[in-house]
Amino acid sequence: MRQAIAAVLLLLPAVVLASDPVDDKGRQLVDKWVDDVVTFSGEFEQVLLDADQAILERTNGTLEISRPGKFRWSYVEPYEQWLLADGLNIWSYDVDLAQVTVKAQAEALANTPALLLGGSDDALDQFEYQGSYEETETTWVRLAPHDTESGFLRVELGFIDDNLRRMVFFDNLDQTTLVEFRSVVVNESIEPARFVFEIPDGVDVVGTPAVAAVPAP
Repeated sequence: MRQAIAAVLLLLPAVVLASDPVDDKGRQLVDKWVDDVVTFSGEFEQVLLDADQAILERTNGTLEISRPGKFRWSYVEPYEQWLLADGLNIWSYDVDLAQVTVKAQAEALANTPALLLGGSDDALDQFEYQGSYEETETTWVRLAPHDTESGFLRVELGFIDDNLRRMVFFDNLDQTTLVEFRSVVVNESIEPARFVFEIPDGVDVVGTPAVAAVPAP
């Protein structure tokens, strides 16, 4: 798998993107991913590379998605950290530091690749579709945020047999993050409690959680 991830990176700059708005398979795949996938779970391996393609960090863990608006990205090795979106707030919990940072979800995820995970109705409105290309068994779809203040320049989604299996993020520091999924399960029930963050005793909290508006009587 590690060799496969490295090979993907080397191939990315040399491709020719398809741009036909009607027949482009990539557009259909990303629309289906946002519209039809309600739940998604699996394991992942993530590699961060610098501008010279040297490995800065290698991590792995699990991803769970329940749409609309909820996901749990859990790093297991080499450190334990959770990134949990509950539909209103996003919680970043560093287990070793015993610290959690909380931000309003809509603001924190705007124009970031993580917005695509939550699958809100307007998620794709924040991105420009830049075409797709084929690489062996993978169809790659390229998206760029309209606003790059989030730090991301573009994201590429890799589909195998019409299912999301790879993601590549390019940031404004010339770093590249490659993610490969395995043991993927789609549209099967996930326990709702997986997307509820309860602050553990003794953990420092940075930030103030947003509170859901109460409907007027």
